[in-house]
Amino acid sequence: MTLRGNALRLTVFLSESDRWQHHPLSTEIVHRAHAAGLAGATVFRGVEGYGASSVVHTTRLLSLSEDLPVAVVIVDAEARVRAFLPVLAEVTGERLVTLEPVEIPQLGPPPAPPAPEDGA
Repeated sequence: MTLRGNALRLTVFLSESDRWQHHPLSTEIVHRAHAAGLAGATVFRGVEGYGASSVVHTTRLLSLSEDLPVAVVIVDAEARVRAFLPVLAEVTGERLVTLEPVEIPQLGPPPAPPAPEDGA
């Protein structure tokens, strides 16, 4: 699926320790996005951050934290992302979810027009 023009970016902020039925919550979100037919989902692991708890988690050597920040990012057409929100709500609870409008530019040469049909 190729997206061009205006779209919506959904970001879910989690931590590595967040779970859904004994496996990472980020994995559950990616699998649900895939099942919903969304254009794509990516999980980013942070090197440092804090959230509502105000506890800083970091990868620095002296820190023993293994509960690093994680963000799941999904980009698709606005209607498709908004239709996915109830599915997402089933697993995210009170976690931070954001929506931002994005523009997906056409990079490279434009697609070739379809060839004319013979005998039409």
